[in-house]
Amino acid sequence: MIRTALVPLFFAVVLLFSLSTLAASSTELQEIDRLYQHTQYAAALDRIDAYLAKKPNDAQARFLKGLILTGQKKTAEAMDIFTSLNEDFPELPEPYNNLAVLYAAQGHYRMAQRALETAVRINPNYAVAEENLGDIYAKMAGIAYSKVIKLDNKNTTASAKLALIKQIFVPRPVPVMEDKLNEKPAE
Repeated sequence: MIRTALVPLFFAVVLLFSLSTLAASSTELQEIDRLYQHTQYAAALDRIDAYLAKKPNDAQARFLKGLILTGQKKTAEAMDIFTSLNEDFPELPEPYNNLAVLYAAQGHYRMAQRALETAVRINPNYAVAEENLGDIYAKMAGIAYSKVIKLDNKNTTASAKLALIKQIFVPRPVPVMEDKLNEKPAE
């Protein structure tokens, strides 16, 4: 289901982010990623801030900072990071996906939809974003069917469709987040 750490229980999250797979990733970023992966968010944030003080245009580092802030449940700050990445590196689909996940966690499904459609437009082979987009469509359909049932509680067709959608969104025990960021040379 929608892949992030902050989404309600009916969404699942997938964090496949691994700086070690990026061709030019630095040892410093790998160490910060390790801290992040071990939920040592405060230490990771201190280190990423120091790194970004030297390389403020490093897309990988900024993306990682967004993930760390998400892990710390600093949603507004994480959204700011992903939004600024979208502005500075509009060719990267991953920040759009992560931003969409945070929108969905807040119930802003139309905004999530737009962000995911952008991610898929940038990279038509981006399976995680496609899956998340499907989850958003299903969630929005569930909302619509719920409204139908409120208007006409004898509508068995809408009730059956809503029941199917609810089966899709079975709560997951441990939500996670996104996948990797494409390599973009730092400036």
